[in-house]
Amino acid sequence: MKFAPILLASAASAHTIFSSLEVNGVNHGVGGGVRVPSYNGPIENVDSASIACNGAPNPTTPTSKVITVQAGQNVTAIWRYMLSTTGSAPNDIMDISHKGPTMAYLKKVNDATTDSGVGGGWFKIQEDGYNNGVWGTEKVINGQGRHSIRIPSCIAPGQYLLRAEMLALHGAGNYPGAQFYMECAQLNIVGGTGSKTPSTVAFPGAYSGSHPGVKISIYWPPVTNYQIPGPSVFTC
Repeated sequence: MKFAPILLASAASAHTIFSSLEVNGVNHGVGGGVRVPSYNGPIENVDSASIACNGAPNPTTPTSKVITVQAGQNVTAIWRYMLSTTGSAPNDIMDISHKGPTMAYLKKVNDATTDSGVGGGWFKIQEDGYNNGVWGTEKVINGQGRHSIRIPSCIAPGQYLLRAEMLALHGAGNYPGAQFYMECAQLNIVGGTGSKTPSTVAFPGAYSGSHPGVKISIYWPPVTNYQIPGPSVFTC
């Protein structure tokens, strides 16, 4: 029993939060236009409503800010171990043992400040899985917590939720076990052409606990071809 606190501390230090959004080199501040939780734990139940924009057991704080973004530009989700974390070293982001993909989705909404995100309308705009022996999460952890996401140029203008996600697979040999970390930012996307309409999925619903990208041992046998969960990335 004397080792329990050490184990718990190690587990706790592994968590992470999408805490702020950077647009055109300007960081909008922790919780500025991003619905951040007070606790940095994961969601493990893919059928929970919290898989959309986080939530119980990690309730999020509303924000009245909606961030204007130009369609076709890159934005950067900033990940930190805790809301109070000020550094950008790997340990300030997430434990390096937490290997898995990064993803990002958009959902067009009438009001980005009030839409819960739960339900349909989501489309994937970014993913980075396992390439040349490196996981997407490792790039963010070793890259100062910076998760670059391009906003498609061909979508309709309007208000959207941006769902940035990191999936940790170190305990994913059984389900539940994979750790989903996600928060939602509130965007006003301008300048989109509206020339293409994305196919959409729902949260919950887009992921299955039996999917080979959700239930997987990343230690043995060695991963050679990882299948990222969710739909394919929407392109213009």
